[in-house]
Amino acid sequence: MELFRRKQGNKGLIPADTRLDHAPAPDPVRPRSNALSWRDDWFFFYAAWIIAAVVVYGFAQTISQRLLHASVPRPLILWLHAGVFVGWLCIFILQTTFVRIRRVRWHRTLGVAGLLLGAAMVVLGVTTTLVLGHFDIVHGLRDPDSARARLAIPLNDMIFFASAVAAAAWWRKRPDAHRRLIFIASCLLTAAAFPRFPFSAVRALPGYAGVDLLLLVGIAYDFARHGRIHRVYAFALPPIIVGQSLALWLVLKRPAGWLQIGQHLIG
Repeated sequence: MELFRRKQGNKGLIPADTRLDHAPAPDPVRPRSNALSWRDDWFFFYAAWIIAAVVVYGFAQTISQRLLHASVPRPLILWLHAGVFVGWLCIFILQTTFVRIRRVRWHRTLGVAGLLLGAAMVVLGVTTTLVLGHFDIVHGLRDPDSARARLAIPLNDMIFFASAVAAAAWWRKRPDAHRRLIFIASCLLTAAAFPRFPFSAVRALPGYAGVDLLLLVGIAYDFARHGRIHRVYAFALPPIIVGQSLALWLVLKRPAGWLQIGQHLIG
């Protein structure tokens, strides 16, 4: 084995393993974990746009009649709620874009604003629900018992949205869990958008079927790409389904105890 070679155009020997033309060949194959992460980036990027499209399209069907040109002007807090809602969707899209283009520092910086906006969403969501419930009763826009019973759905949504955002903040150093929790939180915000679709087939979907269909897409992606369901879905979805079922039961059955609570909340 040749351990030394002579320098070109000069005298003396140098070790053969220090030749200037010696360099390791680049690995042309992307590691499997990086490849899967790359595909995940694309999935959540497209998911953010799909969720935003569902929300925008759904609310576009009623925003003129119920907000912009409402026969009875709506409370100011509804405008604030709508603005913060749009802000959350914009940040969701930006965050998935930053991850997609590998701007991790931008993603972390904007993430602080996103978490603060998520907290504002919860406060405004609950407050808007109570204010509008009282507003509908006072102005005769909804039957009092119906308004009280229907509090269950938006309050349930805010409980689980807040839980998902809080968990995402806690697991922010675990990208696989963090991104799925934000995805779940954003899916929950579509509950009020699907019933506004003009298509009878969509409007006929029972309860939370539209929301659960979006969540099912996330589960199906994980199963197809990773061969398993991520533990975030395994832990988060069962209580979400229980909460949805309870909320729908309260709306449909209108138990006296819940109506009494509703009366204390909105009159």
